[in-house]
Amino acid sequence: QLSWNFNYKAAGDALGIDLLGNPYQVEQNSAVAWKTGLWYWNTQTGPGTMTPHDAMVNQRGFGETIRSINGSIECNGGNPAQVQSRIDKYTQITGILGVPAGSNLSC
Repeated sequence: QLSWNFNYKAAGDALGIDLLGNPYQVEQNSAVAWKTGLWYWNTQTGPGTMTPHDAMVNQRGFGETIRSINGSIECNGGNPAQVQSRIDKYTQITGILGVPAGSNLSC
């Protein structure tokens, strides 16, 4: 998921795709959707202080990924129900995979 023109422009430039001119490629082309998701996960800090990838590999926890992706909207009391919904889904998936969810689940 991308939002705001500056993200479409930056992702498109990084991937060599005109996403600003045709943002629906993210919705309509699964390869582009995966590429933009991985681009954001690995390169963008959003309103956080690190990329979501860095948050996970440096043991900052799932909560820091929320902050990096939607922190200005959801964290610090912005939308606690949405944060909890993300945590619930994350712990459900880690349970299915049989891996620990880790600490610092909330932003």
